[in-house]
Amino acid sequence: ASESGRTTLEIMVRLSNVVLLLSAASESLAFSSIPSATTRLLGTQLAANMAPLDQELESWAWSAGYGQIDKAIPAGSSGWASFRKVTVTNPPESDGKPVSFFVKSSSRSAEEMFHGEALGLQAMYECSQGEDSLRIPKVYHYGDFSEGKGSLIVMEYLNLAGRSDDRALGKAMAKMHLAPATKEAGNPDKAFGFPVDNTIGGTPQPNPWTKPNSGTQEWIEFFRDHRIGHQLDLAGDAYCSNLWEKDIAPRLHLLFEDLQGEKEIKPSLLHGDLWSGNIGSADGKPSIFDPAVYWGHHEAEW
Repeated sequence: ASESGRTTLEIMVRLSNVVLLLSAASESLAFSSIPSATTRLLGTQLAANMAPLDQELESWAWSAGYGQIDKAIPAGSSGWASFRKVTVTNPPESDGKPVSFFVKSSSRSAEEMFHGEALGLQAMYECSQGEDSLRIPKVYHYGDFSEGKGSLIVMEYLNLAGRSDDRALGKAMAKMHLAPATKEAGNPDKAFGFPVDNTIGGTPQPNPWTKPNSGTQEWIEFFRDHRIGHQLDLAGDAYCSNLWEKDIAPRLHLLFEDLQGEKEIKPSLLHGDLWSGNIGSADGKPSIFDPAVYWGHHEAEW
């Protein structure tokens, strides 16, 4: 009987310690955006034995200081990724409202699937701040699964609706195009191109950087070699390629001959694949999505 009593007492003490640990973790989350070692340990333990995506989300939420996953609702899929709407117990806020997350996951690597998308969204978000701007989702995380094969990207969930007022869209696009090329926007050298190659639809799009402080001449070369010339190479049409190389490309500069001096073309951040199917609205503001982002001449957008 005495041995049984000691065993019961030990169990009660251990349970009490667990309660204290959970309480400490809760207070840490309430008063600090940086979780404690205890919190991170608990998050790791809670995530154990879950499916890889669930485990990755649970660990990320705890380490980011957002508590636990509250709900994860399937939101469709494509041929290469699945989508979820995710809520957490201690969410960040945007404009005074709790943020929900939109999660894309894939069996392929983050470098292959989400790196370009994340950098593109981050650049558009940075260049779309303040009034009369585009509503671009903030990227919170992307990367490969810590355990197992796969990757994910976590961004702000937007309640997308149909296309908004075209005048508001035009003003917001102009604001993004006029945003300066900066380190925060991913272009400290003020060049044409982008940090990574990406795709426009399913078509590969090369984005090598031009030289620093690029202008009209560098844009002509970029547009000639990495946009029209590249597309013609992919098309494999000998007649069109010959016409381009012999008659059109050598005269391409004539289209830009008045854009010198004060009118010099400067890099603008472009969505890169703007059409009616990639335009909507969120929270009463125009929104654009599924981009093929790069820095180019603003008129290339249209």
